[in-house]
Amino acid sequence: MAISSLKFSPDGTMLASSAADKLVKLWDAYSGEILRTFEGHTEGVNDVAWSNDGEFLASASDDKSIILWSLETNSVVKTLLGHTNFVFCVSFNPRSNLMVTGGYDETVRVWDVARGKSLKVLPAHSDPVTAVSFNHDGTLIVSCAMDGLIRIWDAESGQCLKTIVDDDNPICSHVKFSPNSKFILSATQDSTIRLWDYQKTRCVKTYTGHTNRTYCLFTCFSTTGGLYVVSGSEDAKIYVWDLQSREVLQVLEGHRDTVLAIATHPVRNIIASASMEKDLTIRLWYDE
Repeated sequence: MAISSLKFSPDGTMLASSAADKLVKLWDAYSGEILRTFEGHTEGVNDVAWSNDGEFLASASDDKSIILWSLETNSVVKTLLGHTNFVFCVSFNPRSNLMVTGGYDETVRVWDVARGKSLKVLPAHSDPVTAVSFNHDGTLIVSCAMDGLIRIWDAESGQCLKTIVDDDNPICSHVKFSPNSKFILSATQDSTIRLWDYQKTRCVKTYTGHTNRTYCLFTCFSTTGGLYVVSGSEDAKIYVWDLQSREVLQVLEGHRDTVLAIATHPVRNIIASASMEKDLTIRLWYDE
């Protein structure tokens, strides 16, 4: 059993969590109170994402579906079907008219949110897809997979523009664009996080100190109080690095098991973290 994903709402007032118990939960980001629970998936939920206006949540599940939830009506708006195996990751584009998902069927799929229809199926990887996201203007999609490849796609045409691969080819757990979309942050199961200049296909920084050899751990940028990289770890800790110097600035201790999910608050110096099996708590860390 694990809490699989955490995401702050765009305005920072709420935190959404997904877990292997088939539920998506919504929490007050400041008080930690539970606000509501969304029930509808028939298997564990792997990821959750907010639309940019904060009106919708999308969840990706082992039941092979993606559910779009309305926060206004607290109900299912659409169920997106098409993946032929577990859906592992989901993300909205900035306009939130499109969604991208990845799964164990090794495809990346682009969806029309309003119609709930699949627009494109990209034969993306030769192993399960572990993360997908759009860049800041929605023109590019980045994906990564257990095959160790990071791929950049033209969101409009679905064409693969670039493939980034590290020499040793470790399993890639997570990937996302930097806030300015000039770089890509990738987490791999050789206990390393890398910052890539993807136009030059060059690794410009590496961040180490944490442990990641088994699970798909999230990694995040934090930009509210400086420029940091944040990640969970299999030693039950959370690591915070200085983006530029690559130094470990802080190690947060308190969880009793692997910290899988991590999220950084959009406006305040808050980190949310979640653990698995022996712990199953969500913790909010404040930098006051």
